[in-house]
Amino acid sequence: MTIVRLDATRLCERADEFAELLVDTVAGGASVGFLGPLDPAEAAAWWRERAAEVAAGQLAVWAADDGDRLVGTVGLAFAGKANSRHRAEVVKLMVRRDGRGRGIGRRLLATAERAAAESGITLLHLDTETDSLAERLYGSAGWTRLGAIPDYAAAPGGELRPTTIYYKRLPGAAGTAPTR
Repeated sequence: MTIVRLDATRLCERADEFAELLVDTVAGGASVGFLGPLDPAEAAAWWRERAAEVAAGQLAVWAADDGDRLVGTVGLAFAGKANSRHRAEVVKLMVRRDGRGRGIGRRLLATAERAAAESGITLLHLDTETDSLAERLYGSAGWTRLGAIPDYAAAPGGELRPTTIYYKRLPGAAGTAPTR
């Protein structure tokens, strides 16, 4: 398996592959911002819209490929305000249902953490559906559970579910904002 960071052009070129991954993730019940059933064209359009954020340096996206097939992704959303450039949010960590249990999610998370640290980020945060499989991953990867917010987002079937907030401090110059 290889994990590569995509530029805006490559993300657009692979939008249909990313759409398949997103549709699979939603069909599997993951609460990643979409209701099911998710239309592949809508999913592809959503990924293409992310290209502008990638081009502007506001978002980094990685693809995990197993042979010639996309099996997972993760993103880092960088804060734009001057007083928050030391932090980023881990977003859209997804692994195909048939690829789970092989350490792909853990490798994607580690890739995002390493890239964040290398860019001067010292604090990461994320939210995930409470009691989801992802919670085990974050806990075992050294993330700190902050708490849960009830009825935060609708699951793919439409029912309101709580979300749990996590954060992780990364090694770096404490108290210094990166100059990205």
